Amino acid sequence: MTIKTILVDDEALAIQGLELRLQNHPDIDIIDRCRNGREAIRSIRVNKPDLVFLDIQMPGFDGFGVIEGLMDIEPPLFVFVTAHNEFAIKAFEAQALDYLLKPVEEQRLASALDRVRARLSQRSAAGEASQLRSLLKTVAPDAVLRNGDETSASRFERMINIKDRGQIFRVDVESIERIDAAGDYMCIHSGGQTLILRETMKDLEKRLDPRKFRRIHRSTIVNLDQVRQVRPHTNGECFLVLGSGAQVKVSRSYRDVVARFL
Repeated sequence: MTIKTILVDDEALAIQGLELRLQNHPDIDIIDRCRNGREAIRSIRVNKPDLVFLDIQMPGFDGFGVIEGLMDIEPPLFVFVTAHNEFAIKAFEAQALDYLLKPVEEQRLASALDRVRARLSQRSAAGEASQLRSLLKTVAPDAVLRNGDETSASRFERMINIKDRGQIFRVDVESIERIDAAGDYMCIHSGGQTLILRETMKDLEKRLDPRKFRRIHRSTIVNLDQVRQVRPHTNGECFLVLGSGAQVKVSRSYRDVVARFL
């Protein structure tokens, strides 16, 4: 049996290295090579491969975004490729999906392909899709929400009560422009005023819909609906210009947020 395979990685050398190792497995037929998530989604839809070697960390659509973008079709088998995401690796193991660490080792690749061959001989398309959804809910819950899970979305706050200066303000979440952290206090910028809420950023994030509110810096969350302009900066950073005219920096660690505007 020939296994139609697509390689997805934003690093050309990584693709070349994996392709070289796969030459030792004559049943692997490499039908395409993709350098980013958008290319991968298009290629998978058109070519309908049996297997995809998928890099997790790519600019724009990462590996999780690729999976989320394919939930409406019969998915291929995925072997994930990662450099250091230990949490994701544990999730893959729990879901019986395989992974490879960079640089890819010959023996580990052979073991992964043995698992692929066994799965292809007995796979259930419906079961595969269900398993991938479970994976997304475990390691990338915001990707599942982007796919239209209204039931899950309803669990997020629509109004937040903020006690500030001896008064209680009821703030419509939609009106919040950005949130800045100051220790255990949050500065909520909404409707031209700034209110102080005593809560950690981690806890506040759990109350906000990640489809709209995303962290762009270690100490800043923005409402993506309030973004009016993206201004590139140095070293892979950029600034978002918000509806009020305020400019907030997006650090390199959170540059995937900007990809949705490009």
